[in-house]
Amino acid sequence: MGILAWIIFGALAGWIASMIVKTNDEQGAFGNIIVGILGALIGGFLAGLLFDSPGVTGFNISSFIIAVLGAVILLMIKGAVTGRKAV
Repeated sequence: MGILAWIIFGALAGWIASMIVKTNDEQGAFGNIIVGILGALIGGFLAGLLFDSPGVTGFNISSFIIAVLGAVILLMIKGAVTGRKAV
């Protein structure tokens, strides 16, 4: 994926994850992009370890689900470290 695709993909994944974890009011569009991109990296890494999956392979539904799950994990870890309630 190109840089623009990663930004759009990250924004969507980060936004959905922030809605699930209820941190949407705390982070803006830039925060959603960062969380989504990092979530895609984390989710892809974990999917490779746990399921022998290629992880995030492009702009498709399986990659999107992996990215959202990775972003949710990232936001829950962030909430645990900062002491804020995650869910």
